[in-house]
Amino acid sequence: MARYGSQFGPDYTFLGVDGCDLDDASTYADADIVILGAPFDGGTSYRSGARFGPSAIRAACYLGHDGSRPSLAMRTDGLRDLRVVDAGDVEMFSGDAATACASLERVVEQVAASGAIPVVLGGDHTITWPDVTGVARARGWGRVAVIHFDAHADTGNIEFGSLIGHGQPMRRLIESGAARGDRFLQIGLRGYWPPPDILDWMAEQGMRSFEMTEIVARGLDECLDEAFAIALDDCGGIFLSVDIDVCDPGHAPGTGTPEPGGLSSRQLLDAVRRICYELPVVGMDVVEVSPPFDHADITALLGNRVVLEALSAIARRRQDDRDGAGWDPLQPLLADRPTGE
Repeated sequence: MARYGSQFGPDYTFLGVDGCDLDDASTYADADIVILGAPFDGGTSYRSGARFGPSAIRAACYLGHDGSRPSLAMRTDGLRDLRVVDAGDVEMFSGDAATACASLERVVEQVAASGAIPVVLGGDHTITWPDVTGVARARGWGRVAVIHFDAHADTGNIEFGSLIGHGQPMRRLIESGAARGDRFLQIGLRGYWPPPDILDWMAEQGMRSFEMTEIVARGLDECLDEAFAIALDDCGGIFLSVDIDVCDPGHAPGTGTPEPGGLSSRQLLDAVRRICYELPVVGMDVVEVSPPFDHADITALLGNRVVLEALSAIARRRQDDRDGAGWDPLQPLLADRPTGE
């Protein structure tokens, strides 16, 4: 089999990084990051279209696709300071959820077992079930904590007669043991779902959910501090899952189940930066970008920047670990200012 290409449309990589072929280990043997597309929206309960998300996230930028993006805030280039390659889209038929998820799980496990961090571009949130499972098989069953940004808990059981869907991946992960309920942190929940019986199940698993009402009252940074302390306790790595609908629809209109009252894009990017700088991230996905419902590429651009923010922070973390330095996000800008002398 040749390198996975694009399942929908032209084959191009994330902002022009090198491609790789997962059947040829030499093409990703030295990779820090392997980007995968998961063009699946067979688990959606309302608006579909997320199958086109990987292509849109890869392309969304006003700069050239030259495989370089120096971060102004972090003074690092996540696409060059790390070895980042793109394996293309895993072939996923949205009409067969079980087969599609099994295919994705195998590929994610293969990438994670190589030592690289899989960064998966969705697709609807169904894909987090195989994403975390694949990482857990490679990194330690039940040893990977999950930090989950979302408007919705995604802890349903059976929807439309199926155990598989974008409202159920977190339950499947916890029931299987791939992830621990008491190391499952959810940020940004709001709205009118789930009902009381599902909330009771979540409490029984020891899940910690930071609803928007709590985030507004306490502040996002304080909530993240608490989440980090829980996630790092007795777990060897962090999987970061970002549902783009964690943001208010004004910041991310192109998504399947928009819920008013969410985070701003600035809050999300700052949170992703903190997580990927301060925590040992071993896997990541960005899901629910639905281009047919987007406007002026607002949502695709945000998804693209979530990935870039994560890669820039990982690069900064590794550089500082090598140099024995700590990063102050304000220091680079202040140091560059003229003194007036």
